[in-house]
Amino acid sequence: MILYTVAGKAGRARYLNLGDSGDLAGKNVYVNITNRCPCSCVFCLRRTKKEAEGDSLWFKDGDPGVEAVMEEFASVDLSAVRELVFCGFGEPLERLDDVCAIVDRLKAKRPDLKVRVNTNGLANLIHGKDVTPELKGRFDTVSISLNAPDAEEFLALTRSRFGIRSYEALKDFAVKAKRFVPNVVLTVVEKVMSEEKIEICRRTCAELGVALRVRPFED
Repeated sequence: MILYTVAGKAGRARYLNLGDSGDLAGKNVYVNITNRCPCSCVFCLRRTKKEAEGDSLWFKDGDPGVEAVMEEFASVDLSAVRELVFCGFGEPLERLDDVCAIVDRLKAKRPDLKVRVNTNGLANLIHGKDVTPELKGRFDTVSISLNAPDAEEFLALTRSRFGIRSYEALKDFAVKAKRFVPNVVLTVVEKVMSEEKIEICRRTCAELGVALRVRPFED
């Protein structure tokens, strides 16, 4: 599934293809762009969530091309969409150039379209350079999964292929992204860490000058 919406209460969300989503007015539309991710998080939904065959976010035949994604958007009324969110089961910024191309083409049709990317914050490590300037004018919000109060726990939870440097790289990405994106948010998941650790994350976010969002745990 490339495009989908989310139904149900927080923590028990269901993914719906757009054909089953009904009227899109005021809804978020999510863009699933890749299976690839440099992390293998112990709590990742791609490991824990069972999905119906027709509503799976896993691409069995490889990532969809830009034109395939645009074909999906051909029948979408962009004027009705509240926010477009690049999310899914992989790391969207693994395909930075393709994501930017898609956003550019969609914003050519609706310049005021709100666009968010949910990311692990490791794009600069993935691409070996600072890619945050590419976010300017394309993304209104960058939501980064912080997941842990320190580098050691972050690595234990995410099992990032970049090792112990991942945590500091994530924070650096957040700071640099602030120069180009109006809203940068770091997130943690409730129940995955204690309130004490969440408080440490709040202090970290305050030091970085970004907001912290505590997301509900999905059973």
